[in-house]
Amino acid sequence: MTAPLALTPSDVLGDLYISFWIPTGVLTAALIIKLPTIVRLWRDPLLRAVGGLLLLACTVFVFVAPTTIARVNRLTGVPNISAPWCYSLLTAFCASCLLLIIAWRNGLSDRSAATRRAMRWVVSLYSGVIVALWVLFFLADASEERLRDLDTYYATTPFMREQILLYLLAHTVAVLITCRLLWNWVQTEGLDAWLRWALKFLGVGYALNLVFDAAKLTAVAARWTGNDLDWLSTDLAPPVACLSAILIAVGFILPHAGQFLHERWRVRLAHHRLRPLYLLMRSANGRGVPFLLRATPELRLIRRETFIRDELLTLARHMDEERRDRAREAALGLGFPPERARALANAVSILEAVECRRRAPDDEGTQDPDTTDLLREIGAVSRELRRPHVVEAVRARAAALAADPRAAVPRGASAD
Repeated sequence: MTAPLALTPSDVLGDLYISFWIPTGVLTAALIIKLPTIVRLWRDPLLRAVGGLLLLACTVFVFVAPTTIARVNRLTGVPNISAPWCYSLLTAFCASCLLLIIAWRNGLSDRSAATRRAMRWVVSLYSGVIVALWVLFFLADASEERLRDLDTYYATTPFMREQILLYLLAHTVAVLITCRLLWNWVQTEGLDAWLRWALKFLGVGYALNLVFDAAKLTAVAARWTGNDLDWLSTDLAPPVACLSAILIAVGFILPHAGQFLHERWRVRLAHHRLRPLYLLMRSANGRGVPFLLRATPELRLIRRETFIRDELLTLARHMDEERRDRAREAALGLGFPPERARALANAVSILEAVECRRRAPDDEGTQDPDTTDLLREIGAVSRELRRPHVVEAVRARAAALAADPRAAVPRGASAD
């Protein structure tokens, strides 16, 4: 009987593999969503910084894919030339993160010497790191191509060792500073809910980058001591980096997409809530708003509101101000609060005006009521029309008050 084979960490993590093209796609989607705003407001340095950061992030994941690494090495004829290239892109991404956070934290109006000095310091330091990466690579002997395990394979090779350590330390420092700044920012009072959630996603994404750095550094340090923990670098770090990139992309997408969807939902909800009053006006008019295939939700809402208000102005000459006052008193007597009593009174007044015009289509009416509140509160009136039993109760109570003004209903005895 054969003993079962023990699973290694590499075997377990192999099932958690995430394709490099997944975060690339998510980051590209984030860039596409942001691109129209970036182009429209190109003078905004924050938007330019976001665009540059997303573009760099996409580029990093395109070039760190093993297939792309092999292709670049083959096209240049230099084994492992992708190493300093990918490390340089990652270092530039780190610098972009720091520049973006500095700009975000200090705001567009801050042009202080300290802010400019911090930005110059970041650009100078990380530019120097990129130059050093290339110098160390050309000083090193890295003739054997490694597509997946270069960091650990050359961890003890002179100059390559320093190159690998330099990019990991530069990345770790940038991520630590970014995480600290994001943590301080998310604690700020008065933040928009979408922005706060975006900062949380960004914070978790950058925190996962620390897991990536820790895995890489541990695997490299293990090689220095003669141990083998290569699975940390080859099997754990890549999926962590992919997940981190996805969360960061979501963080950048969330404020824009969230506000966009929230506004769309608000418009569609307002359009839906006006449906009862719209149907009543359409029944009184005999026609509704013509359908437009390409109309936006905002345009449909505006056209519905305009149609309702136009019809209410036509019906206004059939509305009796005294009846509306009685309906309001009836609603108050049934225990409704003043705001809802006013909406119920308007609903009753509209129903009676519609019936009056149906009975005498040729009668243009003689009333001249004040329609200011009515036209402003069409949403509240439409909501009340969704409760016909409540409207009818108020209407019946108003009729009873008209027949016998001494009739009374104890306040608080709501018909709802």
